[in-house]
Amino acid sequence: MQLIRRAYERFAALVHEVLKFGTVGAMAFVINFGVVNILWAWWGSEGTLTAKGIATVIAATFAYFGNRFWTFRHREQSGLTREYLLFFILNGVGLLIELLCLGFSRYTLGLDSLIANNIATLIGTGLGTLFRFWSYKRWVFLAPALPAEAVDQAGPLTTR
Repeated sequence: MQLIRRAYERFAALVHEVLKFGTVGAMAFVINFGVVNILWAWWGSEGTLTAKGIATVIAATFAYFGNRFWTFRHREQSGLTREYLLFFILNGVGLLIELLCLGFSRYTLGLDSLIANNIATLIGTGLGTLFRFWSYKRWVFLAPALPAEAVDQAGPLTTR
């Protein structure tokens, strides 16, 4: 029975984190989407990938603080500099996933309309978000350290 209770508690905690992560991500997406579309409208077809990079840095800064101080605030804090650096390195990988989707649409398929850019951005954002959630939990916002007696009692469910 204790195993079932622990599994339920872990699942409930995961759902709670996913919902908060999704909320922060949705707000960051609106920022990203708004900034990139403003830049695309301003620059025209030139600077498609540069605009995406700028918008992502702005949105990622918002997302870092939202995730650090709301989504993962219960997790161990391993230093703002360490977390911020890792967050942006991993966010860079997420951005690369988005840029690959956008670049494939624009330069491989030859689709250069605003609608095509936005569809490729949505696909890239979805794939990048899956990577970001996994990597932030794994390397940036670490699970709280458990006392030795809790590790002995908890068993294999508490390992990452």
